Amino acid sequence: MRWTIKPKPEQEAIDQLAKALKVDDLVAQLLLQRGISTYDEAKRFFRPELSHLHDPFLMKDMQLAVERIEKAISNNENILVYGDYDVDGTTSVALVSSYLLSYYPNVATYIPDRYTEGYGVSFKGIDFAEDNGFSLIIALDCGVKAIDKVAYAKEKGIDFVICDHHRPGNQLPDAIAVLDPKREDCSYPYDELCGCGVGFKLIQALGSRQGQTIDDLLLYLDLVATAIGADIVPITGENRVLAYFGLQVINTNPRMGFKAIINQIKKSVLTITDVVFIIAPRINAAGRMEHGQHAVNLLTETDLSQAEIFASQIEQFNLDRRGLDKEITQEALDQILQNKEEERFTSVVYKDSWHKGVIGIVASRLTETYYRPTLVFTKSGNKLAASARSVKGFDVYNALMGCSECIEQFGGHKYAAGLTMLEEQFENFKTQFEKIVSETIDPNLLTPEISVDTLIDFKNITPKLMRIIKQFAPFGPGNMTPVFMAENLKDTGYAKGVGEDEAHLKLAATQNGIGPIGGIGFNMGDKLSLVANRQPFNAVFSLDENEWQGNINLQMKLKDIQ
Repeated sequence: MRWTIKPKPEQEAIDQLAKALKVDDLVAQLLLQRGISTYDEAKRFFRPELSHLHDPFLMKDMQLAVERIEKAISNNENILVYGDYDVDGTTSVALVSSYLLSYYPNVATYIPDRYTEGYGVSFKGIDFAEDNGFSLIIALDCGVKAIDKVAYAKEKGIDFVICDHHRPGNQLPDAIAVLDPKREDCSYPYDELCGCGVGFKLIQALGSRQGQTIDDLLLYLDLVATAIGADIVPITGENRVLAYFGLQVINTNPRMGFKAIINQIKKSVLTITDVVFIIAPRINAAGRMEHGQHAVNLLTETDLSQAEIFASQIEQFNLDRRGLDKEITQEALDQILQNKEEERFTSVVYKDSWHKGVIGIVASRLTETYYRPTLVFTKSGNKLAASARSVKGFDVYNALMGCSECIEQFGGHKYAAGLTMLEEQFENFKTQFEKIVSETIDPNLLTPEISVDTLIDFKNITPKLMRIIKQFAPFGPGNMTPVFMAENLKDTGYAKGVGEDEAHLKLAATQNGIGPIGGIGFNMGDKLSLVANRQPFNAVFSLDENEWQGNINLQMKLKDIQ
């Protein structure tokens, strides 16, 4: 692990903010590192309000989108709400379809099949629309690059309204409206919305034409918060407001689908982390193992007993997914060893029988073992399909662009992408990708980095500090949980390995006679020798609360020790 301490802001700025907010220097520093430098900015950060959301009509083409949907309703047209099969796509479809169905009946949903259609808008989906009399398709979390598909639909008299958040290409599809804050000609004030966020801006605009306020749309924010967490978009600006209020909905008045999942896991209050690791994988499992429509059915169901049936089916999909994910990850790790590829700059593995639904998860698992850009391939029809994952600081999307002569189709982000290619191109691609990455990656990026906010002394770790840090939530990209480093610690002598195979490290440390403060390091049992015999050590950790027999104590959630 590389420990990188963030630069400390100017002392003058720390002093000014600390004085304005009546907080200590440490809190002022953490806020400045998050781009918050004034009293008003801090107030917006700590006290998000729905009034902080932007006017949806600031988004390019929003007026056109609303007018076309209103025209469809007045003409009694059939509307098809179309979205991708992942969490962002299925929550988007659930959101827009359930909103429209609240006042207009001629609305249906369509999720493409991961295996027969693949990602995004498909010709098969458009044929379905034509065969069933749909004249308007609202595409969510996809479509900004579907130039040929939209043209195909236009020939059949089917219009498109596109709600996407991915980077557009040089040309936009010939749709009635393309809502995408990443459009270069779009001056919307916040461009990090997820697909479900763009869908929410659409219903916000539609609602405003019917005299609805943001309070009337609160019940949809549980879906938006889930998509924000699952899609790993920054939890800053407008996303912070949406996630903040969406979590409140999840915890106080969740839709029946969420209620059914929450009832299964027996957890009373969910954080954004719980949403990412508990709710999102279950929603995702439907599209990975069976079909994304199962997730939409769960998320739009209004009867709890039926939702519980759907939730138990999805729970089984998730269990199946876990088993496959574990099995394929082991096969992929074995393949790297067999090919003697441990020292490469990339991991590129392939087996024709691997389940397409879990190759993205397997790619993530491989980057945890070999910290480097990774692609996992499987057979999909008569082609190969792959999921790509990267390491912090390296743009895998750009690296794939450099291999474009080997690739049929690809799309994605800096850290995650998907692609298809002909099988005969696999070896060429593998060689080319290794060459490009080896020539362009900073070798430091191949060692995992822990970004540390600041050094801290044990005397400054107090219940008051913990109360303030809890108000920094919801955490995520752009506002990660504060990470501290403490030096010259000593264990009290009772450090030990705990859990199955003593995989985790439990200790209690003092610093210059102050303490002890407990610490838990998950999967750090192998570092027990570093703290044994009261030898001094440094630790990187976030702060957490440990509740035991009704008592709450502060503890270090250890990330690394040296």
